[in-house]
Amino acid sequence: MIHDRDSLATTPAHDLALSCLEAGIRAAQPDRIVAEQISVDEGVLHVADGRYDLAEYDEIVLLGGGKAADVVARALEDVLDDRIDRGLVVTSDPVETETVEVVEGDHPVPDEQAREGARQIIDRAREQDERVLLLVPITGGGSALLPLPAGDLRLADLQSITEALVESGAAIEEINAVRKHLSAIKGGGLARAAAPATVVGLVFSDVVGDDPGVVASGPTASDETTYEDALAVLDHYDVDAPGTVIGHLEAGVAGEHDETPEAELDHVDNYVLANAWTALSAARDVVAVSEYDPLVLSSRIRGESTEAALSQVAIAEECRDTGNPIEPPAVLLSGGETTVTVLGNGDGGPNLEFALRAGIEGVENVVCASVDTDGADGGTNAAGALVDGQTVSNPMAARVALVENDAQPFLDKRDALIETGPTGTNVNDLRVFVIDEPES
Repeated sequence: MIHDRDSLATTPAHDLALSCLEAGIRAAQPDRIVAEQISVDEGVLHVADGRYDLAEYDEIVLLGGGKAADVVARALEDVLDDRIDRGLVVTSDPVETETVEVVEGDHPVPDEQAREGARQIIDRAREQDERVLLLVPITGGGSALLPLPAGDLRLADLQSITEALVESGAAIEEINAVRKHLSAIKGGGLARAAAPATVVGLVFSDVVGDDPGVVASGPTASDETTYEDALAVLDHYDVDAPGTVIGHLEAGVAGEHDETPEAELDHVDNYVLANAWTALSAARDVVAVSEYDPLVLSSRIRGESTEAALSQVAIAEECRDTGNPIEPPAVLLSGGETTVTVLGNGDGGPNLEFALRAGIEGVENVVCASVDTDGADGGTNAAGALVDGQTVSNPMAARVALVENDAQPFLDKRDALIETGPTGTNVNDLRVFVIDEPES
């Protein structure tokens, strides 16, 4: 899974860090998750703790989007055999499916192919009736891969605002509050279009807190945010938004556009099938059978990436030097989603900046690994990086790289990048600190 594993696994500690990452990513694979949580028994479809009598439906249709939506669709085809009548998903790195059509779109900035795929999905959703069971795989990346401009907005407007929001340092729930109010498919739009069909959201969460209304901007979920909230996000982060975007949001505040549905959608059930804990639990199990003791710090780490890195480095140092909160040899694990306020023009992402900031501290007897479980950190081709006390020999140059948001080439020159390619899943970030006892 990790392409450069042999060159990265230079010590047992490095090897253990990589094993934790691989176990976490593997545990969140859609084929495994779907096989564990979805089944058909005597004509009844079981989804987690939900039951659907298939005799009540004339058709099973599949519509969805996200980086792993195609892999989820393929896994559903395997479990449901030939029961899926038709379907369509939009994704970024398509895999082969049998019944479900796949449209390839761009991420993180939406493109015309994704817009056309989203248009087809909403059109097909409107065709469904009460005798249809609509399965909707929703995974991280769906916000960009299901772009359907609302009102008179254009794709260029969504492209511009997406870039500005991603670089602003805003949290994902804030970014998605804006995107929901510029879209005809997000913020419950898909579910509303599909009524009165029974809609089953199959959610692979890449957001802190696992709110289905935030994952992929919630195409099948109700939404508590408003047009006014969206404008407040743009104002707070001083986002340079196109005039058309501001005009659309202001018209929404004035009541000229319908709000996203705040109330529960009675014809919809959303199930979070995998999340950060899926990966963290698997990584913890790897540590548990080693000579190290595991400690999960949190699945909800957020905020500026470099600041989160400093906080976790401090905990690792405390463990090494005082045995608190856990005595070495130990492994600290965490998940969540940190952000980067982009001020430079370099190549990097939150996990690369996390690892580089940890590497600058040069902590002896501590190995740090940080990856995005989808295999692409930010807009780079690296999942993340692996660093130790020797990785950064020139802290000043490393700090410059951070200021310029250029962590990838800096870490690449030091053979610290972790490369997996597209992993077929997306349950947010996974971070590992392996702590050995200090040398006497």
